[in-house]
Amino acid sequence: MWLKPEEVLLKNALKLWLMERSNDYFVLQRRRGYGEEGGGGLTGLLVGTLDSVLDSTAKVAPFRILHQTPDSQVYLSIACGANREEITKHWDWLEQNIMKTLSVFDSNEDITNFVQGKIRGLIAEEGKHCFAKEDDPEKFREALLKFEKCFGLPEQEKLVTYYSCSYWKGRVPCQGWLYLSTNFLSFYSFLLGSEIKLIISWDEVSKLEKTSNVILTESIHVCSQRESHYFSMFLHINQTYLLMEQLANYAIRRLFDKETFDNDPVLYNPLQITKRGLENRAHSEQFNAFFRLPKGESLKEVHECFLWVPFSHFNTHGKMCISENYICFASQDGNHCSVIIPLREVLAIDKTNDSSKSVIISIKGKTAFRFHEVKDFEQLVAKLRLRCGAASTQYHDISSCLACYSSGGIHSTFPIYTQFFFFLKIESKKLYCLTHILKQK
Repeated sequence: MWLKPEEVLLKNALKLWLMERSNDYFVLQRRRGYGEEGGGGLTGLLVGTLDSVLDSTAKVAPFRILHQTPDSQVYLSIACGANREEITKHWDWLEQNIMKTLSVFDSNEDITNFVQGKIRGLIAEEGKHCFAKEDDPEKFREALLKFEKCFGLPEQEKLVTYYSCSYWKGRVPCQGWLYLSTNFLSFYSFLLGSEIKLIISWDEVSKLEKTSNVILTESIHVCSQRESHYFSMFLHINQTYLLMEQLANYAIRRLFDKETFDNDPVLYNPLQITKRGLENRAHSEQFNAFFRLPKGESLKEVHECFLWVPFSHFNTHGKMCISENYICFASQDGNHCSVIIPLREVLAIDKTNDSSKSVIISIKGKTAFRFHEVKDFEQLVAKLRLRCGAASTQYHDISSCLACYSSGGIHSTFPIYTQFFFFLKIESKKLYCLTHILKQK
């Protein structure tokens, strides 16, 4: 596998790598302990433990190729291999396609730049289709190599993401790596010759929860086939639990709701399932559940802002959430105010000319909602107008209406009945629709 060129320290006291081939520009090395009788003895054992603790690629790729230039102490790692056959192919490619070209350069700097450009081009070509949707394609490629080497799962198994954590074997924590794929939860650890390998199928998980006790402040409890497994020491435990919950739910849907599963192009094709995609789907499901929207809605944008509540004469702070067909608002300052605006009811969307960064949404019935202190409010107004096909009303008309509300009076331009629909979330956790009617005397 080609690697993003990075500087490495070639000369070190432990001599963790042994040289097997070399020429003027490249060096092929083998990790100490690999391919030796008895695993390299105590040195090989320590090297294996060091690779696991530091999450070194050398654990699953004990061969590597370095780029060097004459009269230079800087070496760059450019390739690694899980076996001698794989690394030999890379070495032969370098000799056939690179070596002859390097002799025409006048300086070592030009040689290094040329080699780096070639390697980066090869990596980009390899990952154009497979890793384009990942946040960090380089690290994900290395994690995928370790995942495939350690667990030997079918080739079609799609790795979604991975986390560093501790697995509790009895009362002893074992530091290692948790791999979440489309069908399995896998864990691998190797410390001082003790190897732990765990594979749990998502459809065998009977219980998944976050727990806390005296020993484990925060951990994730996975119960499978009447066995309990505890994972802790996560950097972002909530994010990890969310993804694990999504993958477990998908496994159940695949078993009991196959028709819905097959009609979903993302779920039906495991290659389309990514960490980012799962997070977005989870947020959309929470969004739909909170506002009680149709299942087909997906959360597109979230903006922090204030909503002016005219009949109470105060601003409530919260978040504006936008989907394909709705603009929603939920307060976060204890007022428990929620608003749902269907885009089909929107007549006009405007912005104010002052420094309040306000977005004013007018709907049928001459009702207007004013959101202010909206970041990037100009771009938001343009997007919303395009999405719902709303026009721009005259600024002075909207201002007069809002001023009328803020002063508590009733303007003559208002109809006999003007309704504000909003939702109040009370302690019983139920949403009630309250209609505030302003009647002209």
